[in-house]
Amino acid sequence: MNKAKRRAVIAGNWKMNKNRAEAKTLITELLPLVKEAGCEVVICTPYTNLETALALTEGSNVKVGAENCHWAESGAFTGEISAPMLKELGVQYVIIGHSERRQYFGETDGTVAKRVRAALESGLEVILCVGETLEQREADITGETIAIQVKKALAGVTAEELRHIIIAYEPVWAIGTGKTATDEQANEVNHMIRELLGKLYGEEAAEATTIQYGGSMNAKNAAGLLAQPDIDGGLIGGASLKAPDFAAIVEAASK
Repeated sequence: MNKAKRRAVIAGNWKMNKNRAEAKTLITELLPLVKEAGCEVVICTPYTNLETALALTEGSNVKVGAENCHWAESGAFTGEISAPMLKELGVQYVIIGHSERRQYFGETDGTVAKRVRAALESGLEVILCVGETLEQREADITGETIAIQVKKALAGVTAEELRHIIIAYEPVWAIGTGKTATDEQANEVNHMIRELLGKLYGEEAAEATTIQYGGSMNAKNAAGLLAQPDIDGGLIGGASLKAPDFAAIVEAASK
């Protein structure tokens, strides 16, 4: 990390976990553990827990995010939630383009781009997920795959708007599998993303952009990953569901 140039952000992605009572317990346990954090702390919860999370974190240093949003402001999109709805609720962050959304729910680079645009126009901070599959890595097309995802997602995004986007590199083969890219592998791709941003927006904008790593980061491997120069935080899955584990990652990012 280089905190002199950009913010360090640890964000928890709860996925489809925790009812309201469980969410209250987890957040209540987490807050005192991270109150002195030297990085930004975000919890991204299921829609049903957003109001609970917002109420419990009010006045604290913990920000609240959603796990997805639709590209339309309103309309005949049964089961969807719009960016303006999230903003009105008080949500500050939204995850867009997570590999599980792409894999299970038909998200494409095109729909990801539309969601990014909607979120930015509603004043939300975006955590944009990109990553390659194992097949793509073994075919040695990681760079091309990531470049296409980034370019399409940021189509039409200005340098000023880029300040409201965090990019989370999540190798698909390392999500929920227990496999993790080595510190060097993760940093290599994050550096590749930063170089691409430099070509698109200039070096200053690229150096100011927070780029997280999100493939099975946990309490044990966080310190090594976060010590890498181009890894500015993490998008945390399973470990975000246990307050002590999540707090340990926050502590590693605070150094």
